[in-house]
Amino acid sequence: MTATELLTTALVLPFAGAGVIAVLARFPNPRETATLLTASLLCLAVLCLADPVLAGARPALRLAQVAPGLAVAFALEPLGLLFALVASVLWLVTSVYSIGYMRANREPRQGGYAVFFALAIGSTIGAAFAANLFTLFLFYELLTVVTYPLVTHKRDAAALRGGRVYLLMLLGSSLVLFLPAIIGIWVLAGTLDFTPGGILAGKASPAMLSLLVLMILFGVGKAALMPLHFWLPAAMVAPTPVSALLHAVAVVKTGVFCLVKIAVMIFGIETLAAAGQSGWMTWVAGGTVIVASLVALRQDNLKRMLAYSTVSQLAYIVLGVAILAPISLVGAAVHIAGHAVSKITLFFAAGSIYTAHHLTEISELNGIGRRMPWTMGAFAIGALGMIGLPPTAGFLGKWFILSGAMQTANWLAVGVIVVSTMLNAGYFLPILYRAFFLPDADGAGHGAVRGHGGEAPWPIVLSLVVTASVTLGLFFVPGLPLALAKLMVGGS
Repeated sequence: MTATELLTTALVLPFAGAGVIAVLARFPNPRETATLLTASLLCLAVLCLADPVLAGARPALRLAQVAPGLAVAFALEPLGLLFALVASVLWLVTSVYSIGYMRANREPRQGGYAVFFALAIGSTIGAAFAANLFTLFLFYELLTVVTYPLVTHKRDAAALRGGRVYLLMLLGSSLVLFLPAIIGIWVLAGTLDFTPGGILAGKASPAMLSLLVLMILFGVGKAALMPLHFWLPAAMVAPTPVSALLHAVAVVKTGVFCLVKIAVMIFGIETLAAAGQSGWMTWVAGGTVIVASLVALRQDNLKRMLAYSTVSQLAYIVLGVAILAPISLVGAAVHIAGHAVSKITLFFAAGSIYTAHHLTEISELNGIGRRMPWTMGAFAIGALGMIGLPPTAGFLGKWFILSGAMQTANWLAVGVIVVSTMLNAGYFLPILYRAFFLPDADGAGHGAVRGHGGEAPWPIVLSLVVTASVTLGLFFVPGLPLALAKLMVGGS
């Protein structure tokens, strides 16, 4: 297949798969088979695009001309491919995990769950491959709509309340801020096409650039910058595989991907630096990093703590953009992948603990590491990735971001990285100490799943072991994401 045919295949597969899954929704085994087959084919198609992109190919596809200068169009570039790789690989792993989790917990409406999960991945791939801001906005909004049924999956009062916050914050921020900013960019530049180096050089005053950047930063609500972050903790009422989707595979990663891509290919890093945009952007990102970490320190609910950890880690990626140095942008792109595999491991582990022992609070985890060594061993690797310690993928992104801050003498960013690393250790390491070194609270391993020796069913354990292994593997073999990140900023 040609690169353009592979691009088309990757765009179509999740939506076609969703249709097949819908037909098979009432038949569990065929339905799960269709999900796994679709995820596998998508992963293969995206992986096959790596060699052409690394060789310089930039396949493109135009679907429709909506208005003069506005087209639904797709084009593959390094950052988009990196994001698509993260989404497609982790969808496959999450599909395996979901089989174990949804069945073990006897979750209702598993057919609808699988359909909307596939639609969410399709929306994510559409955003990853968007050739212009118009197309990106369409798939960004579609992703919000198709993930709402996942957030409200349980359909109880808490789920519906969380779903309302989710829709209000994400649709509201994009319609009030993101869309007007896109219109403003179109008026100024006469185009919305993603272009290396950006499209706004010499077309906007520093004050106008500041306004547009501000509107983008907070209009892209999926990036969860404070104070527009409340939707993320509210959405934790969803089943754990949905939390993994929100935090690692699709939603929040779409947010930070949008910010990185718009900074590089709409504003242009040199244009932003010349207009003096780094300082206030660093304060916005750094403030979110620190405040979210402080809030995470106070949480006892494990998923809620992980939610605030995500808010902090996403702001690391925004901080990499705010520094406005090529090496920090490489770090931001690499951290998209590093955070994804580390955070999905942590959510998988939280779901494993809930499935096997029905525990949700950190204070209940005394001795859980001896009952669930595979789960908590994987959790430990994910936690080290969040702290940013070697040998985990989380170290690489933070190292490049820190290097950029040092190169540009952005001492505020340096301070944020150092302080937040200590705060991350402050809320992750006590969990590991509690799990492995404190005696079991009841001595009996309450709620252990029969036949699994204290661990959750094997699809859950297999999935979290795989993602923990990738978290380590990307430290030792970071070649593909690092090469794509360097190509994004024009390196070799």
